[in-house]
Amino acid sequence: MVFTLPVPTKPFALLASRSEDAAADGEYASFLRLTGLRADELVRIRMESGRFTPLDLDRFAGTFLGGSPFTTSVPAEHKSDDQLRIEAELDVVLSEIHERDLPFLGTCFGIGALGRVAGGVVDGTYAESTAAVEINLTDEGRDDPLLAGMPPTFAAYVGHKEACTVLPPGAVLLARSEACPVQMYRLGRNQYVTQFHPETDRDAVITRMSVYRHAGHFPAEEFESVVVRVSGVDVTDSHEVVRAFVRRYARPA
Repeated sequence: MVFTLPVPTKPFALLASRSEDAAADGEYASFLRLTGLRADELVRIRMESGRFTPLDLDRFAGTFLGGSPFTTSVPAEHKSDDQLRIEAELDVVLSEIHERDLPFLGTCFGIGALGRVAGGVVDGTYAESTAAVEINLTDEGRDDPLLAGMPPTFAAYVGHKEACTVLPPGAVLLARSEACPVQMYRLGRNQYVTQFHPETDRDAVITRMSVYRHAGHFPAEEFESVVVRVSGVDVTDSHEVVRAFVRRYARPA
């Protein structure tokens, strides 16, 4: 499918933290496929590969933060050295994004990462196993410029061990689901996070399930049945979130 999108003269950035090449490459390919951006228009920064700051955010039209195997809310003593380094550097980047209200879209991991910087609370209360679930826009979500034209209810992939239980100060709740009350929110005018995965289609979610089969996102012995369940749901409406972000923030250098 070909999408008609503005041609950005500044690239977008994708901050990525998956150390497994299959998962990392699958995520990047999915972002490219669903945004319609070319590789030179979406610069991938693999944070797990080494120090990535300082980062000149003015180089980019906007910043995506992909999902992650990391769980933000676990105690520091249970985090690897790589996770602690990435979180420390990412806090610096997200603090600048938050202070300057720069265009940002964080998917899944973004809830914890931006929430930590902005003063929200994230814990395991509303964890969800890998599945396709019904997302419902709030009144504010239906009025939000990024979500204009989105159906009020749509299906999207989820799979997370933590979620937002207390919104950061000033956050606007944009979407919820039956099992998870915060599926999307906005900070300022330009900072967005989703708990669901608008960047993920069937191929990407199955690749990710294969890589993280034993990571606790679903019972490993139920892999095949979970594949059948997620394959049987149309999540294409959710992809409009990432395409709308590109349309809104592609701009001249």
